[in-house]
Amino acid sequence: MPGTRKQRLQESLRAELSDVIRREMRDPRLQTGLLSITEVEVTQDLKHATVYISVLGDAQAQQDELKALRGASHVLREELKRRRAFINVPDLSFKYDDAMERGNQMFELLARVRQEDAARPRPPEDEGDEGDGFAPAPASERAAE
Repeated sequence: MPGTRKQRLQESLRAELSDVIRREMRDPRLQTGLLSITEVEVTQDLKHATVYISVLGDAQAQQDELKALRGASHVLREELKRRRAFINVPDLSFKYDDAMERGNQMFELLARVRQEDAARPRPPEDEGDEGDGFAPAPASERAAE
């Protein structure tokens, strides 16, 4: 099972980092929005980890929290070492995960398309149409069969 060690490390890092940020970090920039770690990706050599975060708040809160985490990456790494949760703690880099925003935009687009579709007048249905989208064959074609 290739990757199981990597997957365990990713999940453990996500859980431990969430705990450290919530309980240990006292930076006021981390208090402006609701922060969550959405994913952690570790390189194959297990030496570098990219931590994806999501922040519920305005754009300023997102920037502030990302900046605070980037500035505290060394402190976070040292705290993980101190906890002895890992033999080797990878270097941490933080990126903003905008998947939630993109998902919301998609839902808004779908809702708008549904509204426009519902407002569009429907063409009258033919009496001979059975709802399959095809017109009945002309009588001359039916007689040839």
